[in-house]
Amino acid sequence: MYSVLQIIDLILDIVWFFVIAHVVMSWLISFDVLNLRQPFVAQIWNGLTRILEPLYRPIRRILPPTGGLDLAPLIVLVGLMIIRIVVANNAAAFY
Repeated sequence: MYSVLQIIDLILDIVWFFVIAHVVMSWLISFDVLNLRQPFVAQIWNGLTRILEPLYRPIRRILPPTGGLDLAPLIVLVGLMIIRIVVANNAAAFY
């Protein structure tokens, strides 16, 4: 059962990395450091957007409009931390 908890932790780590990469990339695109006309940058951006949009969409429907500030990634990161804490605190129940 310990290996299942490790797999869950690995999946949470991967999603965490994708969200952070998406946020950093959106900042770099906003400040014209990265250009979406470059094929490699566009592929990474589209891939991350396709992966993370199913997580962001329900949160964006609930959150009120905040102008240019997107709080969905922050909510996803907080949710990932909550899931990690719950799994870690209840790991003893799986043994």
